[in-house]
Amino acid sequence: MTTAILQALPKSPGVWVQAWTRLKHDRVAMVSLSITTFFIVLVLLAQLGLVAKGWQKEVGTPFAPPHFVGKIEDGSQSAVIDSIAGANVDISDVDPLAPRYQEWAERASKFKTITTEKSDTLPFGGDQLGRDVLSKVIKGAQVSITVGLAAALMATLIGTILGAIGGYFGGKAGDFLEWVYNVFTAIPYILLVFALAAVLKSGPLAGTLGSGVWTVVIILSLVGWTGIYRLVRAEYMKHRSREYVRAAEAIGASHASRMFTHILPNISHVVLVQLSLHVVGFIKAEVILSFLGLGVPIDMVSWGTMLSEAQTELVLGKWWQLVAATAFMAAFVTAFALLTDALRDALDPKLR
Repeated sequence: MTTAILQALPKSPGVWVQAWTRLKHDRVAMVSLSITTFFIVLVLLAQLGLVAKGWQKEVGTPFAPPHFVGKIEDGSQSAVIDSIAGANVDISDVDPLAPRYQEWAERASKFKTITTEKSDTLPFGGDQLGRDVLSKVIKGAQVSITVGLAAALMATLIGTILGAIGGYFGGKAGDFLEWVYNVFTAIPYILLVFALAAVLKSGPLAGTLGSGVWTVVIILSLVGWTGIYRLVRAEYMKHRSREYVRAAEAIGASHASRMFTHILPNISHVVLVQLSLHVVGFIKAEVILSFLGLGVPIDMVSWGTMLSEAQTELVLGKWWQLVAATAFMAAFVTAFALLTDALRDALDPKLR
C-alpha cells in the first residue's frame, strides 16, 4: 500500500530543472541567451575556419566605406604620362646588360599576372589596408571570447581548489592560503595585470609560454582567482560541519570525496555564477591589454587591437571599424551580463 502511494506521488523536479523553468519565464534572460549562443556559434565557426578565414586579405580599397554609406570620392586626381614615340636609344656602350633586356622582356611576358579587383565598398567597411572589417570583428570575437572563457575557467579552477582546501581543512593550510590571498589583493588589480603582462611578454620569461593568447589567459587567471577563492572558502567553512558531511565521514568517505563529491555539488551555483561574472570581466581586461599593446601579438586581431587601430583612423574620419568593434563587444558583454544576473536569480530563488 505504501509503495503504491509513493509511486502515485508526482516526482519532485531537481534543482537544475527548477532553475531552467524559472529561467525560461524570464524574457530578458532568453533574449540574452539567444544572443550569447549566437556569438558562441560564431566563435566555433571562426575556429573551424568556416567564417572570417580570409580576414587578412585586402579585398577592398583602403578605407572602403560600408555598403549603406556608398562610395566616397576622395577628390584625388590621377594623370597618365604619355610615352615618347620613336625607337629606343642604344645604350649597349654604357650598360653591358642592355642586350639582355629584350630577352628578359619576352620571358616576363610568358608569365600571367593575376590582378585582384578590389571592392569600393564592403558590408561593414574596410580598414587602412582594405581588409574587411566584418571578417576582422568576427575573428576578433573568436580571440576575445576565447581568452575570456579560457581565463575564467582557469581562474575558477584555481580559486575553487584553493578555496576548498582553505575552507575545509583550515589550520595552517588555511592560514597560508589566506596570506597568499592577501598578497594578491593588496596590489591593485589593474597594476598587477600590467606588471605580469610586462614580465611575461617583454621580460626574461618572454616567449617561454608560446602564443600570446595563452600568455594573456595565464595573466588573467593568475590575477582573477581571488574573488572565487573567497566565496568558495566561506561556503566550505559553512558546509563542512553539516549533517550530510558528517554522515559521509561516518561511512568512511575520504577527505577528497567529502570535498568534491558531497560539498562541491551543493555550492556549484556559487561557482557557476562567479564563472559567468569572470567571463565578462576578463573579456574587458583582454580588450584593455590588447588596446595598450600588451595583449595578443600583432599578427592576430581582437576587439582591443581593432579599437587601437580605429583610434588613428577616427582622426581621418573613418569611423566604421570603431563602430563595428564597439557594437559587437557591447552586444556580447551586455547579453552575457544580463544572462548572468538571470542565472543567479534562477539558481537562488531567495534573491527574488
